Amino acid sequence: MKTIELYNLLYLLFPLIIVWYFYKSWVKNSYEIINATIRMIIQLLLIGYVLVYLFNNENTLLGIFILLFMMIVSTYIARRNIKNKSKYEYLLMLTSLSISGLIHLIIIIEFVLKLENIYIPKYVIPIAGMLFANIMNSLSLGIECFEREYTKTKNFIEARSISFKTSMIPQINSLLAVGLVSLPGMMTGQILSGVDPLIAVRYQIMIMAIVLSSSGISIIIYFLLKNKMYK
Repeated sequence: MKTIELYNLLYLLFPLIIVWYFYKSWVKNSYEIINATIRMIIQLLLIGYVLVYLFNNENTLLGIFILLFMMIVSTYIARRNIKNKSKYEYLLMLTSLSISGLIHLIIIIEFVLKLENIYIPKYVIPIAGMLFANIMNSLSLGIECFEREYTKTKNFIEARSISFKTSMIPQINSLLAVGLVSLPGMMTGQILSGVDPLIAVRYQIMIMAIVLSSSGISIIIYFLLKNKMYK
């Protein structure tokens, strides 16, 4: 696999600057994209070193701590754009994300990959990361839409229907486009690393399936819990 020189990444700043300029002009926020980009770079550089250690440490308690950390942080980020930032709302989101994410993680570990140990870091950490990040985005999108629609209609059922559909649009579009419009990141990375494309396809099918179902189930759990507040 071809090595990317660190300084070559600087070329990516040019399109980022264009996006930042128009985001600043149209959204009136000059901070958000810069902050997100800097955080992304720092976080990824740091996690590269951390993963070297984690992948060589199969301590189950450490694995549990990592998963808990992922769930807590992803829920915190998911509520960034929603208006209701109460502790109860955070607990609803954390519960929805955790149940859906852990169910899918167990299915993958025990039944799809059939790993010899329940915690093998090089499999569990990347897959859990994809799961929680995907659920995080869906919850954030769905709840933000629900708040907006419920404020307009005061109809829980209608607002739930619209927000559920909205939250699933990115996942459904990804499934429709995969292989025709796009080669997803995981599959592309495996192919570039020399993995047989037919094997890479199997992994990608697994990921695409859980991307859709984990999003859907997290939103379903959230609204089943939320429904009790509107009765």
